[in-house]
Amino acid sequence: MTIDEAPSTPEHGSPPPSPWRSTRFRLFFTARSTSLLGDGMLMVSLTTAVLGAGYGAGGVGYALAAWMAPIVVLVLFGGVLADRFTPQVMMVGADVVRMVAMLTLAVLLITTDIRLWHIMALLALSGAATAMFQPGLASLVPQVAEDIQRANALLRVSEAICTLLGPGLAGLLVAYWDVAASFVVIAAAYALSALGLAPLRKLGTARDEGNDPLWQRLATGWHEFRSRSWLWGVIAIWAVYGLFVFGPALPLGAALLTEQHGAGGYGWIASADGAGTIVGGLLGMRVRPRRPLVAGACAMFFFSLNPLAPALGWSFTLTAVTGVVAGCGFAFWGVMWATSVQTHIPLAVLSRVSAYDVAGSIMVIPLGRALAGPAADAYGADRVLLFSSVVGLVCIAAMLCVPAIRALTRTPGHPVPPAASTVPAVPAQGG
Repeated sequence: MTIDEAPSTPEHGSPPPSPWRSTRFRLFFTARSTSLLGDGMLMVSLTTAVLGAGYGAGGVGYALAAWMAPIVVLVLFGGVLADRFTPQVMMVGADVVRMVAMLTLAVLLITTDIRLWHIMALLALSGAATAMFQPGLASLVPQVAEDIQRANALLRVSEAICTLLGPGLAGLLVAYWDVAASFVVIAAAYALSALGLAPLRKLGTARDEGNDPLWQRLATGWHEFRSRSWLWGVIAIWAVYGLFVFGPALPLGAALLTEQHGAGGYGWIASADGAGTIVGGLLGMRVRPRRPLVAGACAMFFFSLNPLAPALGWSFTLTAVTGVVAGCGFAFWGVMWATSVQTHIPLAVLSRVSAYDVAGSIMVIPLGRALAGPAADAYGADRVLLFSSVVGLVCIAAMLCVPAIRALTRTPGHPVPPAASTVPAVPAQGG
């Protein structure tokens, strides 16, 4: 299959072809994997650079905030621009900007006495580029693969593997070469991502050719988002989940697990969680429930084991097993959710809707992490994590109580034909 070819329509009743048969998907998968590897390396490289420059743990926090803030502020505009100029253009441009930012950081580390504001400025630039990159991901998947669920499952497996390999690779580079070299490798990963995405510019796309002002395009995305009760219902509940579960689980869980099982034990438990994520992605390739959000939400019940294990001080073996199960449930939910969004939202507004999804999902997590420390000081880390586990169960139960979420079923194909070059204004669909 060439890049310009539209996927063939499978015969009625026959399963869609494997995404691997599509040149488009192979390019996209390679680009996404290299980008994820760069993202996975960033935390270790950044921490080493900031600490090595003498700015301490506070400097690491400032640098991470400088990277995260533009993503939260600009991601909605990234969705608008992706629908206006196509996701491919925005994502390639974002990769180029991130590559330049990482190379500049490497040069400064080698040639100057680097200042914290240098690091923060370059991380802010990279974060702004990430905000332009992220919303287009959802829009590209339906255009590069007919089997959208399997494509999402493969991408989830790749994400898990890169999350496991990225920090280790950065650690090796920092330990045996130089921290600047790790940023060069991150820049190379973003460059490879851009090279993989560049040929996809020839895809037929649902580019928005209207002349509406930016605020009206944002309003259109918001209308499409709020007109589907299953969509905003999940995101509203997910925001609570992010504040009380995702926020405290990582910092407090890491601290307690390291205290209970040592640094090496925590590393193995984190690896078990990553292995579970791979298993969940593989299950997402095979299991095709009629009601995907119901099945995904049921799998997410197991994620409450993640904060529960350190809260109750379970043994190393039991904690590792719960990590596998929790990671599996989280990955399976991710496949079901991404597939549902990509098959029920018209392609012409998918990037904007995805931007509202991303914004609603991540906006409160930094607040949850910031509050985790004071809450642990006041009540004890184990009690905070126990509360997180209970809140997680309640949130998923609440999700299953929403009629629109329970009623959402699979759809057989793309919301918009992938060969379409332009798409007129799309009326709102009810959830």
